[in-house]
Amino acid sequence: MPSLIDLRRRIRSVKNTQQITKAMKMVAAAKLRRAQERVLASRPYAELYTQMLADVAGAAASAGGDLSHPLLEVRPEQKILLVLVTSDRGLAGAFNSNLIKAAQGFLAGHKGKQIYLEAIGRKGRDFFSRRELRVNGEHLGVVDKARFSDASAIATKIAKAYAEGDFDAVYLIYNEFKSVMTQKLTLTQLLPVKVTAGEEPKDYIYEQPPAQLLGTLLPKYVETGIYRAMLESAASEHAARMTAMDAASSNAADVIESLTLNLNRVRQAGITKEIIEIVSGAAALE
Repeated sequence: MPSLIDLRRRIRSVKNTQQITKAMKMVAAAKLRRAQERVLASRPYAELYTQMLADVAGAAASAGGDLSHPLLEVRPEQKILLVLVTSDRGLAGAFNSNLIKAAQGFLAGHKGKQIYLEAIGRKGRDFFSRRELRVNGEHLGVVDKARFSDASAIATKIAKAYAEGDFDAVYLIYNEFKSVMTQKLTLTQLLPVKVTAGEEPKDYIYEQPPAQLLGTLLPKYVETGIYRAMLESAASEHAARMTAMDAASSNAADVIESLTLNLNRVRQAGITKEIIEIVSGAAALE
């Protein structure tokens, strides 16, 4: 049975850990509020941009324009680029492990293909850099801040590589923020861009031919996809960390209660033993 000193030391250690987890929960909650506002503000823009792209494609098709573009070109998938968006830090529950498992499942489902990894976030880079997977690029410290300039640089690099024929398809894996308790694991094809031309495009007034405008909008579409994935991932990470730290604080409280109960039992047993020794000594002197 552990001594009183050992139990007190363990209780003190768990209390210190509990203070850290509570502080991390508060920090994650503050960051989540800002990240959630950015996500909710970006979703209407992304949806309207997709709709506008479809309308422009419909207008170009109606005008008999050429819809060919390097980012629209569909090729047999032999060389695939997988863009994996993870976090740079841990202590977020199963946030990163679920993303890594999804990436492993993607690799298992595309055996025989040449797959390259574009790692956005340290955790995904660290995991797959030790495996037999070609890392095409790594971008660290960009998810938490989620700036459009970073997303634009990543998207420009990916779009250029696809247009030059370095890859036949580009897929994106990230966590979509649903609520504090729920994050949806999302796998989507980023390139080639799938544009569905509407049958009745909206009557826009174009200052340039719709086909030419479509070529300008397509790279921006890739930038928007990367940027939205970073925003969704940042909000999901803070939500997962807040939930994990709340659970850790509750578990620490349970451990403290259990250790305190053991401490009282050991102390009571020690006091009882001392009383018995005193009584026995007094009886021996009579």
